[in-house]
Amino acid sequence: MGATGSKLEKALGDQFPEGERYFGLENFGNTCYCNSVLQALYFCVPFRDQLLEYYSRTKSSGEPEENLLTCLADLFSQINSQKKKTGVIAPKRFVQRVKKQNELFRSYMHQTLEKEAKSGRTASGNLKPAEKKENGVANGTAADQDHPLTWVHKIFQGFLTNETRCLRCETITARDEKFLDLSLDIEQNSSITSCLRNFSSTETLNAEDKFFCDKCCSLQEAQKRMKIKTPPRILALHLKRFKYIEQLGRYKKLSYRVVFPLELKLCNTTDDAPGSESEYSLFAVVVHVGSGPNHGHYVSLVKSHSHWLFFDDENVEIIDETYVQTFFGSTQEYSNNTDHGYILFYECLDAKTT
Repeated sequence: MGATGSKLEKALGDQFPEGERYFGLENFGNTCYCNSVLQALYFCVPFRDQLLEYYSRTKSSGEPEENLLTCLADLFSQINSQKKKTGVIAPKRFVQRVKKQNELFRSYMHQTLEKEAKSGRTASGNLKPAEKKENGVANGTAADQDHPLTWVHKIFQGFLTNETRCLRCETITARDEKFLDLSLDIEQNSSITSCLRNFSSTETLNAEDKFFCDKCCSLQEAQKRMKIKTPPRILALHLKRFKYIEQLGRYKKLSYRVVFPLELKLCNTTDDAPGSESEYSLFAVVVHVGSGPNHGHYVSLVKSHSHWLFFDDENVEIIDETYVQTFFGSTQEYSNNTDHGYILFYECLDAKTT
């Protein structure tokens, strides 16, 4: 990485952000997905800042019991405290911990971090719970009263409202549920906006799928839809690029072209959603490279300050913003381009100013 690091520093010159570190991550064999997600999380500035603060508190109060969160905090601290601006870090302790816990590293590991953080402990070196009222809803049904909200929730958690309308009596039954990421079905030549619209499109429940209406006291035809009630500060979108094909008896990668804009406005919020007019800015993309789900490679694109960077395990390069467009996907089923956006990270622009 020495030559590559020198090349990166030379490319940025006096535009190298003050105090920033651009480090590649060593691959321990099939850990490229882990590395790509770690880079996206490291450059999620609100998450990084909170994790480094957590690390400082734990160190000042003694060694905490090792878990996935402490290993991640230790890794981020190693990168952040490097004297050099560029180089390579070996995330060995973190990878070993993931393997030890035998966790499925799906999406971007927030489910696991949430478990580690749920104790809601305070400044004795543990996590300080966020105010419940910030992410709760008016009727209090969505907030989990048994578990204080941590800073992980505060950054990544949003709420959906699942509305079901009985077609006989018109009664609407609403249920709120929390999410840390959204998994979106994709179609050829589409966009993230259209994927979000489809996610919240109205579905008719009939035949064997009829809805039990409490008012009618019987099964009835109904219409169901799901919208975002409380948008998260960091919006993580997982594109369902791997689909099971019955005729083939296996999963197939969908190379569909799905445009993900640098600036995004949510189109599927409820009318009374706080921040429904908020705009989001893309800051990281985890890319799957390859033609199928059982083989391939992962890299990440990250925006840091005003620069876009390309992370491929140990290698880090500066790229032009327009290069991001090459990862939208393919207009044809069979193409030489097998590099496709898989997980997208957006930050709410309003949250950055508050």
